[in-house]
Amino acid sequence: MTHMRAIFIRHGESTGNAGVPCHDLAAIELTERGHEQARQVAASWTQAPALIVTSPYTRTRQTAAPTIARFPGVPVEVWPIEEFTYLQPARWNGTRSAERMPHLERYWSAADPDYCDGEGAESFRALLGRCEAALARLAAMPPASLVYVFGHGQFIQAARAIVADADLDERAKMRAFWRKGEPPAISNAQRLGFHWDGDRWACAPAIAA
Repeated sequence: MTHMRAIFIRHGESTGNAGVPCHDLAAIELTERGHEQARQVAASWTQAPALIVTSPYTRTRQTAAPTIARFPGVPVEVWPIEEFTYLQPARWNGTRSAERMPHLERYWSAADPDYCDGEGAESFRALLGRCEAALARLAAMPPASLVYVFGHGQFIQAARAIVADADLDERAKMRAFWRKGEPPAISNAQRLGFHWDGDRWACAPAIAA
């Protein structure tokens, strides 16, 4: 039997990634480099998917746009796979990452999966729940389906933790999630494959951007 496969793609470089202060997490756009990465992703596909999924955020829609244009007959759906927001946006929008760093460190070192920072933020457990819901929707697709899922770094990282670190509880997953000073676990335009064997998910080798 041919496995159901999902390839998750992190959005291309955004203005937020480039260090520009942001005021609306959903409206952050790609840089010119990010648009070029999106074009490269679209040109690299060797197979048309059964479905293209994007998050509701602008930067993922922009990243998906060249792929959608390449496969005009493929249905496109928007799923709630937006990025993990763990600091209350009202307090932090418009700030630079250096200003947020002490608060990021405190959040991750506490490793409390049920902690929510305030309105507009979510807990780590809620993030894992959203990832599990997306993986369940994908698992329900026909066996030979191929789906391209345009998403965000920490969301994709959480999906990988659910699949690859299934033996760890939520607190242990959270402790392994963030390392100060290290580059993001999933880089811009990086792709990560998963396949469903009818019983469980498995990670495919990482695909270069």
